[in-house]
Amino acid sequence: MEQARIDIINLRLRTFIGFNPEELTKQQDIVINAQIYYPAMSACESDEESKALNYKTITKQMIAHVEDGHFKLLEKLTSDLLAIAMEPKIVSHATVQVEKPHALRFADSVSLTLSAKRAL
Repeated sequence: MEQARIDIINLRLRTFIGFNPEELTKQQDIVINAQIYYPAMSACESDEESKALNYKTITKQMIAHVEDGHFKLLEKLTSDLLAIAMEPKIVSHATVQVEKPHALRFADSVSLTLSAKRAL
């Protein structure tokens, strides 16, 4: 079985993230990285888009969720995005990382990573 890994790299968006008073009223930058795995043998053999995972659809859902949302915790946002990545039944497993640049004074960013695997 050909196992494909789709990487969504450095998807940069803005959203309301945090629970401090300033964070509740001002959007902040976030950076999303995702790895989505699916069996791609059929797509590799047929060269038919209907046999492949549509990463553009997944990315559009992630963008809409982030831009329309208000989140207190990175955990919640990351969990929501992981659920979006896992929604297509063809996905075998996925990992999503959400990075919050400038969250700490002396660090480039803070990030949270969650993974999920479909039960066989």
